[in-house]
Amino acid sequence: MLSLCIQVLAVLVVCAADIENRDISYTFKAWNMVDQPLQEHFAVMYKEMESLKLEQAVMKQKQEALSQALPYCSQKPIDTDVEMNKTSLQTDSSRLLYTLTQGEDGVEGSGEDDSDEARDPCNHYSVLNQAWRATNYSNKNVVCDRRVQWKGWYRLFYHGKTIQMPERCVKKEMCGTHSPLWLVGGHPRIRDGVVTRKVCGNWKNNCCLFKSPPIQVKACRGNYYVYKFVKPVACQLAYCADINSLVCGKCKRSESCISRDKVTWMCKKNKMRVKANIHFFATYPASISGKMNKIVYRKVFVNQGRAFNARTGIFRAPVSGVYQFFFSTQTGGRGATNLWLVVNNYWVALSHSNVQGSNSVGNLSTYMATLRKGATVYVTHNRGRSWANSASNTISFGGSLLMVRKI
Repeated sequence: MLSLCIQVLAVLVVCAADIENRDISYTFKAWNMVDQPLQEHFAVMYKEMESLKLEQAVMKQKQEALSQALPYCSQKPIDTDVEMNKTSLQTDSSRLLYTLTQGEDGVEGSGEDDSDEARDPCNHYSVLNQAWRATNYSNKNVVCDRRVQWKGWYRLFYHGKTIQMPERCVKKEMCGTHSPLWLVGGHPRIRDGVVTRKVCGNWKNNCCLFKSPPIQVKACRGNYYVYKFVKPVACQLAYCADINSLVCGKCKRSESCISRDKVTWMCKKNKMRVKANIHFFATYPASISGKMNKIVYRKVFVNQGRAFNARTGIFRAPVSGVYQFFFSTQTGGRGATNLWLVVNNYWVALSHSNVQGSNSVGNLSTYMATLRKGATVYVTHNRGRSWANSASNTISFGGSLLMVRKI
């Protein structure tokens, strides 16, 4: 019985090998275990069968991978009479496709650095320098980007000058193909990192008749972009390079390339970012009795940003943003003492204390507000008596810019 099972199993293995058209030779451990118990024989045979199944599955995956790797274009939705020319990444340039691994200083790296900078696609891309991709190029011989084996990130050039994809519909039969592919949603900013954008192809008066698979885009320092292109949905579709954006390659690092109509581009100097680094703290070094329309805090300890004027006691907001202020008093006699914070000539916050007898009470008040650039802030002594001397710092005024904000 055991001998018959082994013979049947061997026949099945040979048949499986014939079906796959492969010469397979297997040696079963069970054939060398004649003197072993029957249960162990079946355990070994089961293990060998599972191993055969796994090897067959691996070989099948390899076959499918090889089949998919062969370039082909089976779809012809546009003008099937036109010859389908194979897109070559070597067209128009002898050094069209190569990889850069360099920093902003232009020094090439070894490619072994595993840091974030080394993995940044802005420093690791292939150059795509094909004049026929330009939005003003039209030719009877059309190309198809579905035939290209896209891999990794690409940077577009036109005759050696950096260029970018169009952000608006391109006329059909341009960019060396039938249906030109353009970027939907615009290019990202540097702080956006890697983004995903839709890609559309124009055909039959429909700017997005062909909805090609989305691609990834990243903005890089130096006013250029890198793209992670993928195969379009059909032939003949090709990624475009906007000839109008050639000016972007001339922009300095301190400039950005902008366009209102997505046709005319220009370099514009970047606005300087103002850091929230404005702080002040000052005190009045003597006692105050009765009314004082504007307390001139003469003893200044901190004046980062120089927004507080010690001669007038006025703080003037240097930028628009959110500010926080504090002011204090120490009652120096019987009755109530009031100090008011005045913003743009409006009394907005009160520091109040009221004592009986010979007691002395201190009070600290705070106020937060969003102010426009140029807003004025000061403190007025409206009532009572505040006590202080040159060392006490009991009558004080201070504040900080918490965050810059456009108003």
